Amino acid sequence: MPRLLVDTNVLVDVLEDDPAWANWSIQQLRAQAQIHELAINPVIYAELSLAFSSVEALDETLANLGLVFMELPRPALFLAGKAFARYRRQGGVKHNVLADFFIGAHAAVTGALLLTRDARRYRSYFPSVGLIHP
Repeated sequence: MPRLLVDTNVLVDVLEDDPAWANWSIQQLRAQAQIHELAINPVIYAELSLAFSSVEALDETLANLGLVFMELPRPALFLAGKAFARYRRQGGVKHNVLADFFIGAHAAVTGALLLTRDARRYRSYFPSVGLIHP
């Protein structure tokens, strides 16, 4: 079964019952779980940790959502740095590598699809990544 990385914004929609996006995100998670193994990586895990009081609570929620944990391979870390350098050359103002670069590079290197609500940066810097987005 092919893997699908689930971006943090989709999971936050569900966990916080976002009035604008929760229904879309829930529908996508249910539909995609039928054909893909749903996964997160360390960056997504760290971003989600902000909403939880303990590792155990976060891990239980992830298990209930059927998400597996994928480590970031070194080639993805390298690609994230290169994509970030391109972003800076093109006038990007952030000074630290952004989470989206790690997530996009991870999907690019592993051939995973990416479920996200924010396709713009992924499309610009990781055009080979298959995106599922509104």
